[in-house]
Amino acid sequence: MQQVIEKPKEQVHHPNHQHETHQHQHETNQQPQHATPRIAKDMTIASIVQKYPEVVEPLTSAGVHCVGCHVSPYETLEQGLLGHGMNQEAVAAIVSKLNEVIQNKHQAKKTISLTEAAAKKIQELSKSKKASGLRVSVSPGGCSGFQYEFELENKEQPNDIIIEQENTKIFIQPETMEMIKGSQLDYLDTLQGAGFKIQNPQAKSTCGCGSSFS
Repeated sequence: MQQVIEKPKEQVHHPNHQHETHQHQHETNQQPQHATPRIAKDMTIASIVQKYPEVVEPLTSAGVHCVGCHVSPYETLEQGLLGHGMNQEAVAAIVSKLNEVIQNKHQAKKTISLTEAAAKKIQELSKSKKASGLRVSVSPGGCSGFQYEFELENKEQPNDIIIEQENTKIFIQPETMEMIKGSQLDYLDTLQGAGFKIQNPQAKSTCGCGSSFS
């Protein structure tokens, strides 16, 4: 077993190996910071609601109405659910559901979502034009620096990110996704005109027409 000590001979030919190993270990140690948040049954109800307000609705739907009462800072989620007559199996199911809610929100920040109106319009256009879906892209221009572009797409392009929601497909290139991730795609039909609109949380400013941003 001690023969592995002779390994340093390999390091003579690979002087950067130790540095690369140290860098890899450093990167590995940093990975948990990017992990999806998780709810555990031993967390207090107050801490859960404070960190993840999106779970209030599913909690109350499950019969837990003490999310804001005086015991919530001291009562764990498990205690609260058991106190409402639930068994451990039900507790596990609700914890899983809450984690699904926060995971969906966490993932939504890395992609885009679309409204029912947008999905319906994409379906309508795709069917009438025999297209596969809608391509969303960003190009320099417009009155704010960058402008959104929408066109029907018939096939996938190299490196495409494909988002499938509401029986529709949206095609986006990675560089575009970096500029619009977390956005919501909508379709508006008003007296001022009709078209797709993007609500982009990354935009510092948006023009009045809503088709360009900076």
